[in-house]
Amino acid sequence: MTVENTPTVEFKHEELVQLIETAIDDAKGKEVTTIDLKGAANFADTMIVASGTSTRHVASIARTVADKVKEKFAFKALGVEGEDTAEWVLVDFGDVIVHVMVPATREFYEIEKLWKARPQGQQEQDAE
Repeated sequence: MTVENTPTVEFKHEELVQLIETAIDDAKGKEVTTIDLKGAANFADTMIVASGTSTRHVASIARTVADKVKEKFAFKALGVEGEDTAEWVLVDFGDVIVHVMVPATREFYEIEKLWKARPQGQQEQDAE
């Protein structure tokens, strides 16, 4: 990863994604969806979306993810947004963006649908 917050431990993108998914599972996150953004976005390669059962749970999941990444890879999140209300918390790791939301917020914004609904030609190019 080439960001200002350079980790002191070397790791692969896939290892980061797997650790985040495991951290969400450990924190009892619900409905985890991982979306490959390569070729669709220039701000990240992977987006992970999960739900919590309450605002307290959402904040706890996001905190657990940030703490586990920092602990294992000595890599601090570049930013965390939304902790104050915790309806939707975004944790930015540069190449990986994590969204944790309460179910009502997730249903309202439907961000999985937005990022998965790419033109057919773009999906075929990404598969190559």
